[in-house]
Amino acid sequence: MDATFWSLVALIIFVGVIIYMKVPKVLARSLDERADRIKNELDEARRLREEAQQLLAEYQRKRKEAEKEAGDILTAAEREAKALLEEAKAKTEDYVARRNKLAEQKIAQAESEAINEVRSSAVEIAVTAAGRLIADKLDPKTAGELFKKSVGEVKSRLN
Repeated sequence: MDATFWSLVALIIFVGVIIYMKVPKVLARSLDERADRIKNELDEARRLREEAQQLLAEYQRKRKEAEKEAGDILTAAEREAKALLEEAKAKTEDYVARRNKLAEQKIAQAESEAINEVRSSAVEIAVTAAGRLIADKLDPKTAGELFKKSVGEVKSRLN
């Protein structure tokens, strides 16, 4: 009996004990459980991947909608700014036109007042000069009557 024989006997006993203890079934069951666990994990990963793709598609759609809305808002803001600019320009032009018209009216009024003052002064000077001439050449009573008559005529023409 050599060592090879005893090695064979030990191997047969070992295999017999393994079979008796049902180690192959335990190993098979353990491997089956592990395969089931891996299959479940793969199914879960596939489900999570599909959810992630759906979320990605939804977020991309929302992003496109937000970009479109932002573009619409920007366009509306540009239109509103242009309208406000045109309105401000129109109001400014109207204000300038009104101020120019008012200034022209004030100038015309001042011119009219100046002309009236000059006329009034000329009338007074003429009346005073006429009164002196008449006083020098006529007697005082006739001169006074003539002066009053002339003043009345000048005043009636001014009005």
